[in-house]
Amino acid sequence: MTLSQDSSTGLPKTKEMRFIRGGGFVKGSDLFYPEERPRTERSVRDFWIDRHPVTNLDFQTFVTATGYVTFAERGPREETTKCFGAGSAVFTELASDSGTWWEYRLGAYWRAPLGIGSGIDDLLDHPVVHIAYEDALAYATWVGKALPTEDQWEFAARGGLADSEYAWGDELAPGGKMMANFWQGAFPHENDLTDGWLRTSPVGAFPPNGFDLVDMIGNVWEWTSDWWNVATNHPMRSCCSTDEMLKRLSLDPFDPSTVPRKVIKGGSHLCAPNYCQRYRPAARHPQAVDSPTSHIGFRCVLQS
Repeated sequence: MTLSQDSSTGLPKTKEMRFIRGGGFVKGSDLFYPEERPRTERSVRDFWIDRHPVTNLDFQTFVTATGYVTFAERGPREETTKCFGAGSAVFTELASDSGTWWEYRLGAYWRAPLGIGSGIDDLLDHPVVHIAYEDALAYATWVGKALPTEDQWEFAARGGLADSEYAWGDELAPGGKMMANFWQGAFPHENDLTDGWLRTSPVGAFPPNGFDLVDMIGNVWEWTSDWWNVATNHPMRSCCSTDEMLKRLSLDPFDPSTVPRKVIKGGSHLCAPNYCQRYRPAARHPQAVDSPTSHIGFRCVLQS
């Protein structure tokens, strides 16, 4: 099944999408993390992008129509030792300096985001989480769309601002106003909840950017279609680079499981000034394709 088609274009309807006029932009930042450097000139063609991340209600509609079962629900596979049963990683706020704030919870998946006994009845307008890369791709295919490239995502997140560090300007909280769902306080022990949310927030709870897109920053990390590479200026789609080559380049040399990694963008409600300042368009992070968590979601694009 795909979205109903627009009779004039033959493409899926774009009511909840925004049209992004393509062009050149400067990608990356020289002020924060090494993987964002150096700033490089890039360009994108015209495209459409979802105004907000895919919600629990959106994903529920997909599952109801298709019977799809997510990665987190299927349990361990013989070729990996990373899974201990059907479940997913859930953030746990610490009471002590144990050095870890993630817990692998059996029974945690998109419909039970905190594990067995939790639910989404009051979270239908929140971003869907516990989504592995293959789950996001399956949804995107079903609706006749695609996952954004890293360039598309960053161009859209900037909202037309050429040199600003944030999607709304150069001040994180201008005049004390919270512009996104991120962590306020000393992560991971203290969250002041200035933005009003401990975990995810309803899509659109914070102001849109210049392209009328919401939650591009904070709330949940979002999958892109690009394989991870440390350098932003790596030719990810050159005539000499096959998908298999790029997939191998994405591997973590210190991880014996050899699971390839995709780029995720935007930061999440767990990004904090003292720990992970990745609530910015330029920020990027590697995520193993088989590792869903309670703070990763996605949105889709449609090439114009």
